[in-house]
Amino acid sequence: MATTNTHTNTNTNTNTSSDADTKDLNKFPGVQGGGSLILAWQIKNKTVLVVGGGEVAAGRILNVLNADAKVVVVCPASGLNPEVRHRVSNHQVTHIDRLFQPSDLETLPPNQAPPDMVLVAIDDPAASTQIWKLCKQHRIPANIADVPPECDFYFGSIHRDGPLQIMVSTNGKGPRLASSIRKLIGNQLPPGVGSAIEKIGLLRAKLRQIAPNPEEGPKRMRWMTRVSDALSWDEMCGLTDEDMDNLLTFYGPDEVPPLDLLKAMRGGRAPEDIDVFDGSFGFSVVA
Repeated sequence: MATTNTHTNTNTNTNTSSDADTKDLNKFPGVQGGGSLILAWQIKNKTVLVVGGGEVAAGRILNVLNADAKVVVVCPASGLNPEVRHRVSNHQVTHIDRLFQPSDLETLPPNQAPPDMVLVAIDDPAASTQIWKLCKQHRIPANIADVPPECDFYFGSIHRDGPLQIMVSTNGKGPRLASSIRKLIGNQLPPGVGSAIEKIGLLRAKLRQIAPNPEEGPKRMRWMTRVSDALSWDEMCGLTDEDMDNLLTFYGPDEVPPLDLLKAMRGGRAPEDIDVFDGSFGFSVVA
């Protein structure tokens, strides 16, 4: 009898576990394979080797220069297009006037060290594949233009507005479509969004100065979220340094004042000196 009861309980527990697993499948997001891990790769002051000097290389060079990388271009001078030649003549990149050599993956100027990234943009499939294999041996991430299987990462279509960057990637399957989608998204964004982000970034930096302790982290995040939700893009753009300093005085009591109150505080006026009331027709400030 005891054995039968134990067997029954075991089946009941198994069924309960199965039901829980089924509920979890419906609760959590499903896995959608075949994508790329899209990251903001910080390559400031890292050395990027660009092999080639044509139109595609010019685009790659601009991308990594925008990320403050140190760029070394290996290409005969005769193969440089006008844009790349402009980068060279203005000392924006270091130019090595010759074809690629395997030793370039071991030491490069100006640091005489291996590159941190390699971008290949040459019209020679065999040579490109050979460089790719060498990069694998040296464990250096590489991108071979127009050859998705020989890429550790892809370049997407980028919308840029100051600190705002939005990348659209088709995982190498439709670059032209990625560009069209990027333009569509960019046209939907409100004007001045980049400037608004700059202002919020400055406010966050000021907040860290007055509340630098790690234990303040959760409160800082909550307060900044409330500020970001309370202000429109235009209102963020219009914040002056004085407005930000006045706004930060409300961090201690964990409050977010109306924008009208911040404007009324300009010129050194304290909140208690401003006649503020909440009437049936909305917020009002009497100056």
